[in-house]
Amino acid sequence: MDRLNGKRVLVTGGASGIGRASVLRLLDEGARVLTTDIDEAGLKETARLAAEAGTCDRLGTLPLDIAAEDAVDFTVPACAEQLGGLDVLVNAAGTLHAARTHECSLELWNRILAVNLTGTFLVTRAALPALLATGNGVVINFSSTSANFAHPYMAAYAASKGGIQSFTHAIALEYAKQGLRAVSLVPGGIRSGITETTADKLPADTDWDLFTKLSPALGSGFAPPEHVAGVVAMLASDDGAFITGTEIRVDGGTHQ
Repeated sequence: MDRLNGKRVLVTGGASGIGRASVLRLLDEGARVLTTDIDEAGLKETARLAAEAGTCDRLGTLPLDIAAEDAVDFTVPACAEQLGGLDVLVNAAGTLHAARTHECSLELWNRILAVNLTGTFLVTRAALPALLATGNGVVINFSSTSANFAHPYMAAYAASKGGIQSFTHAIALEYAKQGLRAVSLVPGGIRSGITETTADKLPADTDWDLFTKLSPALGSGFAPPEHVAGVVAMLASDDGAFITGTEIRVDGGTHQ
């Protein structure tokens, strides 16, 4: 497909998981992509995979902590300038740490919200002038099924992802007359850098019976991140031209 020929895209969290899969899919469909992450080694691996696919000539990588306001305010406009404008922003960067809610420290709570919710806000705020200048900019934010369905030991993570959904609705309406579309993707049951390490972050005495309703109905386990990347590409393209101010759940029927 070449739905994204000429599109200029910024993707956060491109060093692994869904972020990396999205970068590679967007490149496959013709986009020019800049991707950021705090994991520089992971970014190098993403670039290597793009080289294998023959698309690395349209990829740039930059280290960035999306929770650091000064760094975001410098890096995001610089990315837009390097691309010659910005058509699409994909906020895929995020973090997950788990704890029993009564044992969750304020430091941990604030860190999760700083990366997931405030980081999404900071990057979006910095990108909006360039996105609005195109007259048809797109913001794709990443929420989670934890925002709408119970995920034990993840109250802070769930709160951050619920905030992302509300934030997305707000900007979708606020900037609709300027042509901006904003959508939240809601993955569940997807293999990613976060899900592959979740078990290591849960309490030692985790009650695994609480997770019996978190398995996809389709297939025999968690699905590859490419399933979500395909939806990212659709939303970034004109195929998603009439989709805004909503959530799209990609969870293989985990929550029905």
